[in-house]
Amino acid sequence: MADKTNSHETFMFKFALSAVAAVVAESVTYPLDLTKTRLQIQGEQTHCHHAFTHQASEGVKEAASHRGMLKTAVGIVREEGLPKLWQGVTPALYRHVVYTGARMGCYEYLRENVLKKDKDGSFPLWKAVIGGLSAGAFGQFIASPTDLVKVQMQMEGKRRLEGHPPRVKSTWHAFSSLRKEGGVRGLWRGCVPNVQRAALVNMGDLATYDTAKHFLLRHTSLQDNYVTHSLASGMSGIVAALVGTPADVVKTRIMNQPTKNGKGLLYTSSLNCAVKTVQNEGFLALYKGLLPIWARMAPWSLTFWLTYEKVRKTVGTSSF
Repeated sequence: MADKTNSHETFMFKFALSAVAAVVAESVTYPLDLTKTRLQIQGEQTHCHHAFTHQASEGVKEAASHRGMLKTAVGIVREEGLPKLWQGVTPALYRHVVYTGARMGCYEYLRENVLKKDKDGSFPLWKAVIGGLSAGAFGQFIASPTDLVKVQMQMEGKRRLEGHPPRVKSTWHAFSSLRKEGGVRGLWRGCVPNVQRAALVNMGDLATYDTAKHFLLRHTSLQDNYVTHSLASGMSGIVAALVGTPADVVKTRIMNQPTKNGKGLLYTSSLNCAVKTVQNEGFLALYKGLLPIWARMAPWSLTFWLTYEKVRKTVGTSSF
């Protein structure tokens, strides 16, 4: 019995459990992620269209630049078809198997073995923040190539409508094209803003969920069940969206920019992208997609944490 319990507390076992929960959450909420990505790209085409070989018509650009969340989603369905709301879902699932598995396992390892809980069993907020930042950066660095492919596939339908030549045909074609163009290092293009975003999002997500959940258990009459998990996940989704959106906008734009010899043509760095975005479109442009990011993070977080906690309980692993 002891051997079974110990095996259920290992990094790899929890990696597998969190990957399962992440696949469920990602599949349900993916259309919101695609909508968010399209929203974040809209404004830059007005200011950077000279960098593209094929330009969209003024009418298309004007219409696109004024679309909100709902109109963007409806436009995708009307112009490209309902299945296109799930375009890029395959690399997204690959990403979450690696990313979420790694970040969750890393956070728990840091919490239990490195940072460690206080004598009373609590885990201080400052330790949770360090754990969340570290786990997010670690998980995203490993999964960055799959995120790059996902972003490019999400934009493919829009590119074709605007007259651009096809860039990728499938997940594996996208991987091979990126590797051929920029080498193995090319698969990590946009890695820096990607890791920065993931570190911030996980600081908001993991630290908030962990802190909120155990605060509710210690200071209220709530039990360790779906009610507590739902409240904690709701808080984590809000904080993660607020702290992670600017980095998400920068990450998306760097990953989607045209390249030559493996180098981006629009931005030289994360800071350069952020500065140009603010100069051309105003500070609030860094929060483009905030509503769909939060609208996606909220159900994603809820679905993930409820699934994860339930799976852990079902297989006999300790509660998160």
